[in-house]
Amino acid sequence: MNERAVMLNRLAQGLCPLDLGVEWYESLDAVEQSEVLRDLAEFCIQARALTEDGPESISRAGIRPTHTPAVLIVRGRLAEQLTKIVNLPRNERVKAFRLLIALLGVADERRRARYCADGCTHAWHRSAPPAHAPAPSSEGGGS
Repeated sequence: MNERAVMLNRLAQGLCPLDLGVEWYESLDAVEQSEVLRDLAEFCIQARALTEDGPESISRAGIRPTHTPAVLIVRGRLAEQLTKIVNLPRNERVKAFRLLIALLGVADERRRARYCADGCTHAWHRSAPPAHAPAPSSEGGGS
């Protein structure tokens, strides 16, 4: 797994504070920010995210339900909506980033509980606590 994937998974699993992740994301250039959003959308699909995860993801992301990414995530046809979110203008990117991190977290928690509770070979689960254990309250950056 590359450094970016590690950082995104640490953020989604609550092993790294979201505010630190936002700071990291904002430090990236426009091309890298787009790549991160594409990676996150792909990770969400791989984690079997559902449209029904939208409301919880919006809440965790700390964005308003009226923000463009939030409106899109609950509309159905998740893969199509993720493509739209990834392609939002620059002024929507931080909200999109926060939302996709939260969506990945919600989907990954469900997947861990269903498929990984007795152990798994997913590289992104190796440094994380089990789903039933509380995540550490603070931990240093992931780069």
